Amino acid sequence: MKTALKLRSGAVIHDISKKEAESRDYLTRSVLTQMHLLPGADPVAFGNNEDGSLIYYYDPGKVVEAPPELWYYPDARTEEVTLESGTVIPRMNIKRAAACNFYTQERLTQMHYDVIEEPVAYTYKKDKSIVYFYDKKTAIRQPLMCVRCGKNVRYRKKLCEECYRAEMAILRIEGDKYRNAEYNMDRSRVLFFDLELTGFYDHDEIISISILNGHGELIMDTLVRPVHTKKWKKTEKIHGITPEMTADAPTLVELTPRIKQIFENADALIAYGVSTDYSHIKYIYETEAERKALHDKVRCCANEFVRYAHECRPDVEHASLTDAMKCLEIEWDGTAHTSIADTIACRHVWDRLFPNYYKN
Repeated sequence: MKTALKLRSGAVIHDISKKEAESRDYLTRSVLTQMHLLPGADPVAFGNNEDGSLIYYYDPGKVVEAPPELWYYPDARTEEVTLESGTVIPRMNIKRAAACNFYTQERLTQMHYDVIEEPVAYTYKKDKSIVYFYDKKTAIRQPLMCVRCGKNVRYRKKLCEECYRAEMAILRIEGDKYRNAEYNMDRSRVLFFDLELTGFYDHDEIISISILNGHGELIMDTLVRPVHTKKWKKTEKIHGITPEMTADAPTLVELTPRIKQIFENADALIAYGVSTDYSHIKYIYETEAERKALHDKVRCCANEFVRYAHECRPDVEHASLTDAMKCLEIEWDGTAHTSIADTIACRHVWDRLFPNYYKN
């Protein structure tokens, strides 16, 4: 017999005797039913019946009252059946059973669950034979099979390991072809940029901007004095820019003509996580047409790294710029999370992902 059991929640519960359960005031499901209660949490222990089925014990401090519609029926409340283990279970119709998350063994099998607990309720078929209901919460989920071959247990993306690796091999070939293609871009007209902000939302202000071209030449690197925000303690801990450091810096309005001129001469504007940077820099443009023209030039280095990692490095779980640098074994030039260091890092990541991006 089992002495320990791992629940679907990850919790591990242990086998205890009926006497020990009673000493701890644990409640069985049949007792809960008689008290018009339902489990409010996972079982805290279990016991083994002679027929091999399990009986779960619940903490009385973690139960909830059953909905009135589940017990305000005199006939249903008085009809009961006693199992061989001595557990008393109530009769209920299919609708009420489903409301409690109780299903027949046949239905649970269709849902890919194995029944290990004894029945918790019952009903009658038209021929008066008994149909038992089991609690889905305490059933064990069967290993799901591959949706492609249907023969092996799932590994990733609903596929077995063999089908998954075959699919990834195809994606890797397509991805490598895409990344190694010759794009014939002019290095001087490809710009990398990064912003540092007072916060994490659209209403926050830019306090630093750095721009490099494909040669690695610095086009702009400046602090920006915010107009509305006086302090930014949360982001200050990340990028290290204090209000005092921006006191004598130009405002975004003062920098706008120069930024527009720089961006106008670019064929591509690349940033790591470009949606955040674009959502702030777009406001230097007044019309939707100008903003669309800007948006058409932007490229997201983060998205490209995510695709690369998915196809070639599935072991990489996160896709921050720091993760990309580590994955591609690139050394930082400067302090991470400053706009200039992040801009340089973005350029290095892009160059590693797209080795033939520029004209020879």
